[in-house]
Amino acid sequence: MKADITQWITKLFEQYTGEKPVSLTPMPESGSYRRYYRITGNKKTVVGAFNTDFRENDAFIYLAGHLKKAGNKVPEVYTADLERGIYLLEDLGDTTLLDYMQQHKPGISFGKKNMEIYRRVIDAMPGLQVKAREEIDFSRCYPRPEFEYQSMHWDLNYFKYCFLKPMKITFDEQDLEDDFIRLIRFLLEAERESFMFRDFQSRNIMLHNNTVYFIDFQGGRKGPLQYDLASLLFEAKTSIPAKDKLKLLEYYLQVFNREIPSFNPDKFMNYYYGFVYIRLMQAMGAYGFRGYIEHKPLFLQSVPLAAKTLEWLLQHASLPVNLPALYRIFDTIIESKEIREFNTVYKSLTVSINSFSYKSGIPTDHTGNGGGFVFDCRALSNPGRYEEFMTVSGKDAPVIQYLEEKEDVTEFMSHVIFLVDQAVSEYKQRGFTSLMVNFGCTGGQHRSVYAAEKLCNFIRNKYPVNVVIRHRELEKTKHS
Repeated sequence: MKADITQWITKLFEQYTGEKPVSLTPMPESGSYRRYYRITGNKKTVVGAFNTDFRENDAFIYLAGHLKKAGNKVPEVYTADLERGIYLLEDLGDTTLLDYMQQHKPGISFGKKNMEIYRRVIDAMPGLQVKAREEIDFSRCYPRPEFEYQSMHWDLNYFKYCFLKPMKITFDEQDLEDDFIRLIRFLLEAERESFMFRDFQSRNIMLHNNTVYFIDFQGGRKGPLQYDLASLLFEAKTSIPAKDKLKLLEYYLQVFNREIPSFNPDKFMNYYYGFVYIRLMQAMGAYGFRGYIEHKPLFLQSVPLAAKTLEWLLQHASLPVNLPALYRIFDTIIESKEIREFNTVYKSLTVSINSFSYKSGIPTDHTGNGGGFVFDCRALSNPGRYEEFMTVSGKDAPVIQYLEEKEDVTEFMSHVIFLVDQAVSEYKQRGFTSLMVNFGCTGGQHRSVYAAEKLCNFIRNKYPVNVVIRHRELEKTKHS
């Protein structure tokens, strides 16, 4: 089946561009079942998508065209073969807002740069949420045209069956159902006439050419303004400090008050934290489904962060609704020792990354596990041949710029990252404790060092694992 997918995507690329692809590289998987491939030709690079959910494809392609026409920064859909579930998209690079925010340490104030990026995202939200809703045919949205009773009830049941049940958190079915109904009825009082992006989170916001773009809006539908802001500010992985959440909330109110004449800040705030709660429960359902049911423990690292968010909400954002069963469940989650220990459990894997010179031999594995990957960088473009690079290494900007401009290096690293990404994911799921990755070149100064640093940054940004990096030949030079 996989061969058929790549053949179909290759054919579609050739039909659209009139050229044969130089490379077709699978992109790292995310939380969905869609598959993405980066297709590079001599003149054009695109992203190919494959998805067996044809109704979802139709919704995405329709919304992409509508949002772009309305002036929003979303990827262009170049062409599609809907009978096979494939389409070609504008390539917006690899840097998501989540990637950028992984450099931010939890609990520490954002600083000017991080705050500025979030303000730029909020600046775009009137266009996405209000101005773009004009002339939208919401009947084309999927799986529901509107975020109404049924949608909310699905989300709350997702939390119940995919998080509470696997976590063995006890509750009374009828009491919890009564609370669900009370919460939904309260939220249905809010105005729900905007375009709701649905998964308005950092993973779906791209930073490309100093511009903020938005992707993966196939679940968009008519709904409340509050939901998307809740998704953005209360996302577990970005760990926005509470005081910065409040600053960004205030900025959102100012922007909408200025841009949207009908906007009422008081009415918005009446229901805002109610949608924070329901979004957080939906997210916890996703963590449980991906982590417990699909055995992808990466998603469980967000559970302790979600528990901390719940604790803050209970202290600072009580709702004008009687929800005794839910509040008892929240207290149980917050006090759970198992949840608090998730992070230490999933940091048991150590990835050792080394650069070396083949003249000195491949580094020895001292863990007793027999080593791991060895990648030969000697076939890549070599900056070591040029005099201006003699005194610098693959950690220095001139060498990095030189290598990142080389197509063979980019393609090599995309394959390396794909292979190691698969291995790290599998090692974590199987409880392994050690993985070794070695990069060798002629002198161990430039290409291998660059590749090791590049992989190190990728793994640290994606996984809660220990990463140890060593540049063997640079150490020798330093101590000689």
